[in-house]
Amino acid sequence: MSEVAMELIDVKKKIGKKEIIKGLSFTINKGEVFGFIGPNGAGKTTTIRMMVGLMQLTDGDVRILGKSIKTEFKEAIREVGGIVENPEMYPFMTGMQNLQHYARMIPGITKERIQEAIALVGLEKPIKEKVGKYSLGMRQRLGIAQALLHKPSVLILDEPTNGLDPSGIREIRQYIRKLAEEENVAVIISSHLLSEIELMCDRIGIIKNGELVAIQAVNDFTGAESPEESKNLIQVQLEAEPQDKAVNLLREHYEIEVTHANGTLVFQTEKEKIPAIVQTLVQHDLAIYQVSTAKATLEDKFLDLIGENRIG
Repeated sequence: MSEVAMELIDVKKKIGKKEIIKGLSFTINKGEVFGFIGPNGAGKTTTIRMMVGLMQLTDGDVRILGKSIKTEFKEAIREVGGIVENPEMYPFMTGMQNLQHYARMIPGITKERIQEAIALVGLEKPIKEKVGKYSLGMRQRLGIAQALLHKPSVLILDEPTNGLDPSGIREIRQYIRKLAEEENVAVIISSHLLSEIELMCDRIGIIKNGELVAIQAVNDFTGAESPEESKNLIQVQLEAEPQDKAVNLLREHYEIEVTHANGTLVFQTEKEKIPAIVQTLVQHDLAIYQVSTAKATLEDKFLDLIGENRIG
């Protein structure tokens, strides 16, 4: 049984008479990477600010390792580390000097812990160089090391891959997965890059207009058994007659569930199975008029759930 790192209990936020957050309730477990996504203005940043105590809750509670952010703020917030967009560092100091400077502000951080944090994010070589010479990806990794110095149970990253090139994005993704698995940290990520969220996260919560519209495992969104499989899953659109017979054959022979869209059958399967599926249908005297494919992505599901054709 996974240990709950953070729990939101009916969290609400009103500004004036307007209810911005309308009763959010969900849990995030230790060792889990949790994606928090939604269109602009959905309430993501407001929720994150309440999670870390930068904004007061109107109602409800946030508990970190069972400690209430309302009644045991110091004890609760001690368990949290975070970065909002680009971490601010002193460019004229080395990476090590930046970490040492930060460590002095928090009692109990040892030299050994600083070295551990550096190793976790793979900055052993450039740590003695001035931060002004770092790439954006290296600065992000240094920011993560800084956020981890006090061994938090929860790490909150708002747009951690913002402004990074593809190799930088991949680096950050790898270190985030490593942190969750090796340090048993609960990592909460808010991002607009849905393809990255899909590769990085175990579960995803989607927020729209201050309400949680879905919370599911990544594989449930894309219909795959594993993240690896979700990359190979293809959405198939099939025009065949008679339709009812096609639906029954797909269910019986391939255990595929089918939906209808504009007179076309829509289902998901691995690309390699498509020739055999078509062959089976033809052998059973079905007329095939069209077969087209598209990769089933989290983005498609996201847009379906929020009922919009754009990501804000």
